[in-house]
Amino acid sequence: MDAEKFSDYFDTAPIFSFPGRRYPVEINFTSAPEADYMDAAIVTVLTIHVREPLGDILVFLTGQEEIETAEEILKQRIRGLGTKIRELIICPIYANLPSELQAKIFEPTPEGARKVVLATNIAETSLTIDGIKYVVDPGFSKMKSYNPRTGMESLLITPISKASATQRAGRAGRTSAGKCYRLYTAFNYNNDLEENTVPEVQRTNLASVVLALKSLGIHDLINFDFMDPPPAEALVKALELLFALGALNKLGELTKAGRRMAEFPLDPMLSKMIVVSDKYKCSDEIISIAAMLSVGGSIFYRPKDKQVHADNARMNFHTGNVGDHIALLKVYSSWKETNYSTQWCYENYIQVRSMKRARDIRDQLEGLLERVEIEISSNMNELDSVRKSIVAGFFPHTAKLQKNGSYRTVKHPQTVHIHPNSGLSQVLPRWVVYHELVLTSKEYMRQVTELKPEWLIELAPHYYQLKDVEDDASKKMPKGAGKAAI
Repeated sequence: MDAEKFSDYFDTAPIFSFPGRRYPVEINFTSAPEADYMDAAIVTVLTIHVREPLGDILVFLTGQEEIETAEEILKQRIRGLGTKIRELIICPIYANLPSELQAKIFEPTPEGARKVVLATNIAETSLTIDGIKYVVDPGFSKMKSYNPRTGMESLLITPISKASATQRAGRAGRTSAGKCYRLYTAFNYNNDLEENTVPEVQRTNLASVVLALKSLGIHDLINFDFMDPPPAEALVKALELLFALGALNKLGELTKAGRRMAEFPLDPMLSKMIVVSDKYKCSDEIISIAAMLSVGGSIFYRPKDKQVHADNARMNFHTGNVGDHIALLKVYSSWKETNYSTQWCYENYIQVRSMKRARDIRDQLEGLLERVEIEISSNMNELDSVRKSIVAGFFPHTAKLQKNGSYRTVKHPQTVHIHPNSGLSQVLPRWVVYHELVLTSKEYMRQVTELKPEWLIELAPHYYQLKDVEDDASKKMPKGAGKAAI
C-alpha cells in the first residue's frame, strides 16, 4: 500500500507499478454521523436491495458476534417484506466459520437474486469475491494490540485508517463499476482517520522477534534499524521475559537453552515448555498441546442453533476438571485415535480445518525436536509432569484466587477472570497458570490449568520471591523446603 516508505527504507529502491483492473467506484458519505452503525448498515443493505440494479453487496463488520446479529435481523426484515422484493441470499464469512460454510460466498448468485456477504476485514485484502458491486463500510474493525506493561492483549473495536477505507472501497470496482457507502461523514474521513494502520510490530509481543534477532547475532536491539521502531518499553519487557525464561544470561547473550528455544518458530514461552518437557519425559504430549495452542481459539465451533449440544460436547473433554491444556491434548489424542476422522469432528463440534493445521504444526515440531536433540517420550499417565512442563514455560502467567471469586496475577498484580469458555470457569481452583490474557468485555485468562504453588518455587526460584507464594506453599511443604529450593 505504501510503496514509497518501503522504497526509502531500502535505499530508494526503484518502484514498478502494475495497475490492477479497476473500474470507477462512486463513494457516498453520510450527511451526519450515525448513532448505531449496525442498524445503519442493515438499513443501507435493504435500501440498496430495493432501489439499486442487481449486483452483490459486501458489508464490513468487526467480528463473529456482529455478523450473526446482522444476519438474524436481515432475515427477520426480509421475511416481513415477503414476496414484494427479490430474493436476498445472506452469506457470512469470518475466521471461525467452518470451511464448507465459508465456501458458500464464492458460489455464483442465482439469476434474479442478490447476494449479501457479511465479512470481517478478512475480505479487505485476503480474498476477492466476484460480482461485488456495492460495499457498505461502517468504518470500524477489531484491532489486536499488546500492552507490554500488563502483558495483556486487547481486541478492541477501533476506527479504520484511510488506507483501509480506500482498500474497502476498491472491492466494489473489481468486475464492473460500483458504489461504496461509507457510514461516516466526509469530515470524519478527512480529519479523524489515521493515514495508515499502525504496523503490527508496534502493537505486538516482541519476545519471539527479540529471540530471533539475538540468535542471528544482532545484540544492540534498542538502536537496531527497524522500519517502524517498536516502543522501547516493549523491547525491554521482551528482554526481561527472555532472561526470566533462561534464554539470555545477565549480559544479554543467548544461553544454550536460548539456542534450543530459538530453533522453534513459536512464542518463547511455548518453546521453553517444549525444551523442559525433555526433563519430565512428556515431550510427545507437550508438542500436541503446543500445536493446539498455536492454532488459537478456533478449535471448537458453536453454531447459533445448537449451542447447548456444542457446549456439552466441549465439556466432555473437561471431565475431571483436568484444565484446558489437558483438554486440548485429549481432543487431539481422540482425533488421532479415530484416524483423523472428519465425521468425528462434526459430531464433537470441532473445526476440521483447525485440527488439520494443528496436525501440520505438530509434525513440524516433531521434526524440530530431533534438531535440538530431544527424544520423543510419552508420559500420559503422569499428568503432573505435563502440568509442570507447562508451568516451567508459563510461570510468568500465574494467578491466585481472591475472596470475591476473581483472580489476581502474581507478578504484576492486576485483577483478571477465567474465560467463560474455560472448563475451569465454574471450578475456580486456588492457583492457575494461563496461556494468555485477553481484554474483551473484561480481562480474561484463556486456556487455564491448575497448578501447585510449590512448583513455582521449584521451577522459577529466580522469578518468584518466596513471599509471593510461601503463604500457600508453606501449608503444603515440609518446613524449610521452600528456602532450600531458593
